[in-house]
This record gives sequence, C-alpha cells and structure tokens, in this order.
Amino acid sequence: MSISSATLPDLLAFEDPALEVRAPIDLPAAQAAIADFLRALGRDVNDPHLLDTPRRVAAAYAEMLTPRETNWTTFPNDEGYAGLVLVKDVPFHSLCQHHLLPFRGVAHVGYLPGDRLFGLSKLARGVELFARDLQVQERLTQQVADWLEETLSPRGVGVVLEAEHMCMSLRGVQVSGSLTRTSVFTGKLADAGPLRDQFLQ
Repeated sequence: MSISSATLPDLLAFEDPALEVRAPIDLPAAQAAIADFLRALGRDVNDPHLLDTPRRVAAAYAEMLTPRETNWTTFPNDEGYAGLVLVKDVPFHSLCQHHLLPFRGVAHVGYLPGDRLFGLSKLARGVELFARDLQVQERLTQQVADWLEETLSPRGVGVVLEAEHMCMSLRGVQVSGSLTRTSVFTGKLADAGPLRDQFLQ
C-alpha cells in the first residue's frame, strides 16, 4: 500500500498489528450505558442537572476516541537531507485503558530521513492517531515509533512522551504534577552519542 494515498481507515488496518481496525462508536448504546452507570453510582438520572449528562459524556468520549482524518502524504528527499528532523512539545491527550481517565502531556518526535520525508504537521497528527484510543503510555510511544519506521524507512527514529496521568493524581496515590517519561530510539538514534544528545538537548 502506498502511504502517500492512504486514508485513516487504511492506516488503522496498516501500521501496528496490535492496533486493530476500530469498530464504530454506538452513541445511543453508550448513552444508555452511562445512564445505567450513574444509577449504579446512586445518582438520580432524572435530576434536572443530570438529564443531559449521558448524552454529553457519550459525545465527549466519542470525540476523545476519534482521530481526525488526514492525508498522510510523504515527499521524496530530493536534496538528500541527512540531519535530524525533530518536532518538540507536541501536545497530546489520551485515555488510560485501566481507569478511563485522561493522561496528557507533550510528545517529542524525530527521525533521520532516508529516501522520504513527512510534512511536519504529520508528525503531530501521527501522535494524535494513536493517542485517541484507550491507551497506556508505553504502548503509545512504541506505536508512534513503529509507525514512523514502517512509513518512512528512516535511518533512525526517536519518540519521547512526557505526561501526567489523572489516574495517579486524582485517585490512588494522588500525586499531582508528577510526569511519566517514556522513550523509544531506533537505528542511528538507538545508541548514546551526539545524535541522541541532539534529540534530548
């Protein structure tokens, strides 16, 4: 499959075998389930303040779990650029698959080009593609790195994610402001040295 003509559904079936094609979201069923959930929590769903809550919550989760469609065009590296391409501080948010609570932070995504280049905005869109799912940060980091490897066949990839998890700050140990950092480096970025230092600088 040519990535330059790929659509979002194509990509969801293409990149990581662990990321299966997502079933469509059934909003009426989600809304009914949320109403049942509120009842199970001892809340009166007929309370005027809660009447529209099931619809709002279902719509909010549908939005958080649906990445925007985009074109994943790549470009030939005609000039033979060999330096690091790095986009830093890309905001992202995702949902912890264990607690359905958000985690959010920034991603730093880079690669050493081979024959193809990405438009810079596509690096941010790629992070969003995988982040808008039920996730764990470790898998999200690996998926972004694998996607870049499979799409561009670069000489090296670096992905670092730093995020605060609401499942740590709002419950459990209730540690607010703590950041979790995960990283994947491949190819010429896999070993410590000047290129890795440039990425982490």
